[in-house]
Amino acid sequence: MNTFDTGTIGFMLLATSLVMLMTPGLAFFYGGLAGKRNILGIMIQSFVSMGITTIMWFICGYSLCFSGDALGGIIGNLDKACMSGIDLNTPFPGNNKMPEFVFIAYQMMFAIITPALITGAFVNRVTFKSYIVFLVLWQLLVYYPFAHMVWGGGILAKWGVLDFAGGIVVHATAGFAALASVIYVGKRRDVQSPPNSIPLIAIGTGLLWFGWYGFNAGSALDVNAITGLAFLNTDVAASFAAITWLVIEWSMAKKPKFVGLLTGAVAGLATITPAAGFVTLPSAVMIGIASGAVCYIAVNIKNKMGWDDALDVWGVHGIGGCIGTILLGVFASKAMNANGTDGLIYGGTGFFFKQVIAVVGASIYAFVFTYVMLLLIDKVTKVKVSESDEDAGLDSAIHGEKAYDEGAL
Repeated sequence: MNTFDTGTIGFMLLATSLVMLMTPGLAFFYGGLAGKRNILGIMIQSFVSMGITTIMWFICGYSLCFSGDALGGIIGNLDKACMSGIDLNTPFPGNNKMPEFVFIAYQMMFAIITPALITGAFVNRVTFKSYIVFLVLWQLLVYYPFAHMVWGGGILAKWGVLDFAGGIVVHATAGFAALASVIYVGKRRDVQSPPNSIPLIAIGTGLLWFGWYGFNAGSALDVNAITGLAFLNTDVAASFAAITWLVIEWSMAKKPKFVGLLTGAVAGLATITPAAGFVTLPSAVMIGIASGAVCYIAVNIKNKMGWDDALDVWGVHGIGGCIGTILLGVFASKAMNANGTDGLIYGGTGFFFKQVIAVVGASIYAFVFTYVMLLLIDKVTKVKVSESDEDAGLDSAIHGEKAYDEGAL
């Protein structure tokens, strides 16, 4: 019988719980940003991922991400399907201080939130039935391969690509899938639809920020100095990004916008994710400032291009994940993490180009595959809602519910 470390197990279960809390947090964040007739329609898309993704993870998801190698290291095999061969005493291969069950649970929470991130882009334009099909196929053919290639010992990991907690695997793929979705489904009929509840956005941001400590610090998969580094880098980058966004928007709009501050914080969190456990604290400051500025510019480019990414998934998560992965290629320091490598400023030119190629390739694949997949789903079940349903709002038209009992207010 294995003697596991109770401290490591306790911390990792706490981190798992924090990452789980991010999906309801995302639902609140998106629910506040959505128009008042589409609050439940966007929130249920996050919550349903918790159910469907867990079922998929048990049946085949974990195995396809973290079991063996197939197709030349592009995806795993089915050796651990339905948790085959794993019992109470099976140690996690990456850290034998905890059982594999703990790692299974932790990684499942990442799989849950990643497709949910995409939903903010196409709020009030996509049928629930088509989203369910999308959720299943996107995980099987986008998330699982990249999770395996980067984290499961697949081809990108062997090549030397690093991604501490999901710049490529989570944010770049979800962000560029969101952009493809927006281009496919087109604009909302009511593009000016304002956020229905800024306090709800703030609650969502708070839960996301809180949960992100589990997302990034937990990705150390142990309790040590790297765990603390990732925790502090996460907070510092988010704070610098939030204030950078606030200052830029204040100077442009002449008013300090609360939603801008909150959006900047989420951008900073997304951007530091791939680098959190590999860079120094001053580097995290630089990454945070870059995130606030570049993601703000990306959102403005999106507006000028006329892409109706309603909740700025591409500008915040897609661009954030990309610049974070690329800046990891610049700032990575082996002195901070012996399991990492040195970035461009420490002479790691080859590593820098590997990071750029990997994140650009992942983004292009996610974009093209998502667009083609929506095209095919549309042949089976209609992707875009009818004009009458969009005008009525998806809460009542599709779900037969309302977020608020207006008669009681």
